[in-house]
Amino acid sequence: MQDQDPQAPTRQPQPDPSRSSRDADERSGEDRHLTTAEMMIGTAMMFIGFIDVLTSISSGSEMGGVFPLLLYFAGLAIWAHATIVNLTVRYTVITMAIVLGLAFFHYGEVHFWHKQAIFWSTVAIVMYFMFKTSTK
Repeated sequence: MQDQDPQAPTRQPQPDPSRSSRDADERSGEDRHLTTAEMMIGTAMMFIGFIDVLTSISSGSEMGGVFPLLLYFAGLAIWAHATIVNLTVRYTVITMAIVLGLAFFHYGEVHFWHKQAIFWSTVAIVMYFMFKTSTK
């Protein structure tokens, strides 16, 4: 029996490249396409809903119902699913977006302070992700 030197580096077995699966590479490519589509669709829905909120705040007019807010919160849930990496934060944002969308749908009208809260929370979200450094 040989005594091994504790200072000697241990040799790790290397994976066999012939046994690597191509399915994992294909799935990651498909996931990237789905993530990109979710980001685009979610951003577009948020933008369409937000434009109506912004114009009603700036002009002092009333919104034409709760449909723009339903679009906004549905887009926020889709966008969060594609963008936010931390699972706790992701599913918290998705849950809150769904709950708020259903609350506005049930309540049936939008007050001025609702529009102000949505405006400033959107500004905060945009500012956070604008100045957040990428991890890649």
